[in-house]
Amino acid sequence: MEASNKAHPQPVPRTMEENVRVIKAWEESALQSRSRAERFSEWITSTAGRGPILLAHLVWFVGWAAVNFDAVPGVRPFDPFPFPLLTTTVSLEAIFLALFVLASQNRLAMQADKRAHLDLQINLLAEREMTAVLQLLQDVAGHLGIPHAAASPRLDELAQETNVHELASKLDDELPARNEK
Repeated sequence: MEASNKAHPQPVPRTMEENVRVIKAWEESALQSRSRAERFSEWITSTAGRGPILLAHLVWFVGWAAVNFDAVPGVRPFDPFPFPLLTTTVSLEAIFLALFVLASQNRLAMQADKRAHLDLQINLLAEREMTAVLQLLQDVAGHLGIPHAAASPRLDELAQETNVHELASKLDDELPARNEK
């Protein structure tokens, strides 16, 4: 059956297509709004972790060591063991790379925070909508003469609006603090 689904994909519902378009536009907007420094920082971090760069570093270190151990004929050693110039150069590279990584992580964390806030807003809206639907269901059940307990024993409880502040406070009280783990 799965093979037939792959051969004949089901059409994507219109609402799903709309959601994908909205999310795509939002993501593209976030990418377009990056500053030049953020783009450069992300380019550095994405390039630095790739295989060719790792290979270039390996060649660089081996070549440096070979030259400075006087293993390359015709090339005079310029940074004798323990390679203080190489150590300084690599340290500076590591500092700058760490700064670029931190800058990229900060931007990604801000974007994740925006997504989390959007998710929370949508969840709160969905909770309010479901509360209204459950209250309407209670009204319909009452109009039809169906006792609430028959419809659902927890319907009255679920039809109450959720107090977000009370829920957050309860979570703060009940969940272990991060530093206690």
